[in-house]
Amino acid sequence: MPPPRHAALILHWGQGNDMNLKELSRRLQLSQTTVSRALNGYPEVSDSTRKRVADAAAKFNYSPNARAQTLATGKSKSIGHIIAMSNQTELTNMVFADFVAGAGLIYGEHGYTMTLKIVPDREEPAAYRALSERGTVDGVIVQAPACNDPRISCLLSLDIPFVVHGRASDVSAPYAWLDVNNKRAIDTATTHLTDLGHRRVALVNGRETLDFAARRRSGYEAALQRAGLPVDPRLMRSGDMSEPNGYDAARALLDEKQPPSAFVASSVVLALGVKRAVEERGLRLGQDVSLVCFDDDISYLPNAGEKPVFTAMRSSVRAAGARCATLLLSRINAPDQPLPQELWEAELVQGLSSGPAPEIPAGATP
Repeated sequence: MPPPRHAALILHWGQGNDMNLKELSRRLQLSQTTVSRALNGYPEVSDSTRKRVADAAAKFNYSPNARAQTLATGKSKSIGHIIAMSNQTELTNMVFADFVAGAGLIYGEHGYTMTLKIVPDREEPAAYRALSERGTVDGVIVQAPACNDPRISCLLSLDIPFVVHGRASDVSAPYAWLDVNNKRAIDTATTHLTDLGHRRVALVNGRETLDFAARRRSGYEAALQRAGLPVDPRLMRSGDMSEPNGYDAARALLDEKQPPSAFVASSVVLALGVKRAVEERGLRLGQDVSLVCFDDDISYLPNAGEKPVFTAMRSSVRAAGARCATLLLSRINAPDQPLPQELWEAELVQGLSSGPAPEIPAGATP
């Protein structure tokens, strides 16, 4: 069946109600109004009462009814994530899933739900406007920004807090974001290979209309130039971050008259495809051909252990999800504070997939 034209999914974190407001108030011997105000942060409630109510709510597994809480506070206690139909693969992407898992833990700790909407591309701006006008969410997280992402200018024009996971390099207006230093990460990865003596290093990248991929290509090119090596477009491939795309790209590159002796892959998923293509040729990864990838430290696909399979630039996307959620909730609760902007550095993890350049180029006849 084709996907629905417009779909919404509400995800809940945390435990269900075991007690209602009336019963909690009776046990505390306080009015329902006082209990509600204590739970919703009203300043006229004393700190001692607020603590007493919070402790009892935790003990008896009470959380406020969502509709009643919205009426009392003007907040929906929900965070919006909108996915355009052209990006629906994000829903099954392991990176997206891990990001949401990290964000979801923070949502649950603060009594929030997540509203996920899938919309046609042309309706994406209208979907953001509807969220803002109807007050169905208190804030929005934007993922996978393009270099010149229209979602950011749209959200800046609306009265709704948002945080971008990543950056849009062609957007000059200030906005809240958290990003990993993609350029430096891939510069470091490429330099690791050139320092090992590799002179033909290929790049298997994500879609370069996306900002992270454009920055990663920039890092790759900067490292080659610093090593005195030419930037050869024939050694670059870009596309969706999938294992089959990594496999197809590596096969085509290995078929070149002068194949690369090393690869930089923009994700562990792409790296798996590169690994399959290399081993299909009877070549040994880390000996005949080297590979360094970017590793989002995905829970379901760990590149871990005493000797990881891949040499990688590691930065946890689950931790990024948790931090983006924390930054957004802070924006919701203190909208007048300075816009948060955080740049994380990735860590080089030595694995089994990289080694000195072979004396004979990979795939060549001795």
